[in-house]
Amino acid sequence: MKAVVITRFGGPEVLEIQDVASPQPGPDEVLVHVRSSALNRADLLQRRGGYAAPPGAAQDISGLEFAGEVAALGANVQRWHEGDRVMGIIGGGAHAEFVTAHQDAVAVVPPNLDWPGAGAVPEVFITAFDALQQAGFKAEENVLVHAVGSGVGLAAVQLVRALGGRAFGSSRTPGKIERAKVFGLESGFVVPEPGALTELAVFGANVTAGHGFDVVLDLNGGPYFAASLEAMALKGRIILIGGVAGGKAGVDLYQILRKRLHIIGTVMRARSLEEKIAITSAFSTEVVPLLANKSIEPVIDSVFPLEKISDAHRRLESNETFGKVVLTMP
Repeated sequence: MKAVVITRFGGPEVLEIQDVASPQPGPDEVLVHVRSSALNRADLLQRRGGYAAPPGAAQDISGLEFAGEVAALGANVQRWHEGDRVMGIIGGGAHAEFVTAHQDAVAVVPPNLDWPGAGAVPEVFITAFDALQQAGFKAEENVLVHAVGSGVGLAAVQLVRALGGRAFGSSRTPGKIERAKVFGLESGFVVPEPGALTELAVFGANVTAGHGFDVVLDLNGGPYFAASLEAMALKGRIILIGGVAGGKAGVDLYQILRKRLHIIGTVMRARSLEEKIAITSAFSTEVVPLLANKSIEPVIDSVFPLEKISDAHRRLESNETFGKVVLTMP
């Protein structure tokens, strides 16, 4: 099969399309003919040598999500049939023509989604849904999403709206905030430079009638994390999903104590198979129907054929994207 191979650590030029051996499904696995995938920040980090794949995953083939057709079944597989349209997340190797996955760790692709749309779904909607679950999100709560124009950010905004909450967001680009309003964002906070984050608490008080944010989904970390503490409601929950703005933050611990805040760190890639099966099951039950009835939808920034993988990486690295950068397979 053809796959994107990381030939050495470095820039997008180190990526090559090579012929490699196709994986074979184990007894409880399905072999999926990948029709589309998408890029994530983890793929950029892996290419640079800063984020190794977990044990058991492909170390030199990136890709954390896929959508495609079941091509073969392991001996114990009963849930699926050849030709079924499925999607899911894996630890690596999805930027290839075939992947294997446990039969319980894939979800059905709704008939209204084409392949590019399906490929843009798994990582962002599972991540956002899982984060809201961990936060104990409830209808009518106020949720702030940092990096609201990202794939996860836009998925989170849509889920918050669909589940009865109020979604707010931050971005360094005013245009992204305006575009996100189409997907349910009530109001946004523009961060032209990190120093502007000192006004985040004022913004939060204004848009929540002084209540503050019940939940913050923080994809940025760094100074965003510290500023979020000031903007939280009593017993608020911060879910730290990423650290693109920095891995360290100076925080006021008394804010955490006084407001009785809950701070939860989360990562999807390195979770056990049992955990991935559990979240995929919940995603299938609660999120896939929302995709099927068009209450929520994938947001695609751009689509690249597999052979243009280097250009796709450059697009994601530009930080100009709104939604997902999607790959289509031959």
